[in-house]
Amino acid sequence: MRGARKVTRWLAAALVAAVAALLLLAGLALEREPRVAARTDVTPAEVARVVALLRTQDPRRGPPGTMRLVLLGSRDLELLLEHAAQRRIGANLRVTLARGAARVQASAALPAGFWLNLDLQLAERGRQPQVHRLRVGRLPLPGAVADALLPVLLARQSYGAELLAASQMVRRVSFAPGRLIVAYVWDPEATRRVLGTLVTDDDTARWRAYQERLARMAEALPAQQPVALSVLLAPLAELATARSRAGNDPAAENRALLLLLTLHANGRTPERLLPEARDWPVVRPLHIVLDGRGDLAQHFLVSAAIAIDGTSPLSRAVGVYKEMADARVGSGFSFNDLAADRAGTRLGELALARPVVAQERLRALRDDRELMPRWDDLPEYLPEAEFRRRFGGVEAPEYQRLLAEIDRRVAALAVMR
Repeated sequence: MRGARKVTRWLAAALVAAVAALLLLAGLALEREPRVAARTDVTPAEVARVVALLRTQDPRRGPPGTMRLVLLGSRDLELLLEHAAQRRIGANLRVTLARGAARVQASAALPAGFWLNLDLQLAERGRQPQVHRLRVGRLPLPGAVADALLPVLLARQSYGAELLAASQMVRRVSFAPGRLIVAYVWDPEATRRVLGTLVTDDDTARWRAYQERLARMAEALPAQQPVALSVLLAPLAELATARSRAGNDPAAENRALLLLLTLHANGRTPERLLPEARDWPVVRPLHIVLDGRGDLAQHFLVSAAIAIDGTSPLSRAVGVYKEMADARVGSGFSFNDLAADRAGTRLGELALARPVVAQERLRALRDDRELMPRWDDLPEYLPEAEFRRRFGGVEAPEYQRLLAEIDRRVAALAVMR
């Protein structure tokens, strides 16, 4: 009897010690403030540089099996990684590159006002870098422990298979002051495996549901006639609501709805991303317009899709970059298009942050003017020289004043509140 009480006391003491240890570790790992602040300084020029970089490094430009080199400056690498981090986990991120080493710092918000701050230091070790040191908040972890933990953690993430498939093409990663050098061999089959991990089985089922509904709607619409965006969004939101009430993730439903509609508004079809979509019902080509204009619908939907897929600083700057590019070689800078960008971004953010509310408001749509602010008094078709003469550039006070007015109009829309 005495022995049983002794064992019970020992087990209780061990449990208390384990709980105390966990609380101590949590106290060291979690913090009340982010160590990496959110970035707000991404410029259209930087977006242009990243876009040009991605185009020149397109692996499909050469034959498979050829060794390629990618050189990324620290700023460009930081923008791309932070864009991915914002999409996946909503984290702020900074990158520092030195000879033979790299440092990645990240801050991710957690419930109850806590922050998870990571400080990861990598070192060159053969084909791929290894973890030299990892600090989680104030809790230091030796490199060997972190190296063993990271693969396990990645395997539990939705993007773990995607990273693993991509890493199979990498032959060497090198760090130099201010730049990253990656040697890889492009394998089309590996690329298909990477793309295959981007859309889960659940996502495929969602996309098919909206494709089938859109196909039926298209058959009932007059052929070769413009169709208002609100006419399509309302019934698709009805479907999103029904699927959400059946137990599906409402934010994921909104994402599938907006991405699929964005493809069709731009003359694309889902089989470009999902080969199995070749067997789905075909949607008759639709000329989707917003307040009577197809370009506004495209701007609105692309911005909404980018926002619901992640509102990183890079994605927020894309709309301004597009208008600056048009001012140089296209139709000219258009504040109308920018208004559609801002409205679409606001809807995408709402559809992600308050998905059920977004569905309720979209189901009640009756007119495109509920989605698009007044735009007929905004300047458009401005060549770059005229834009700079009148507004002084995207950092100038006059431009910022008009941008604030556009945001005020967007915020006044009942759907966007």
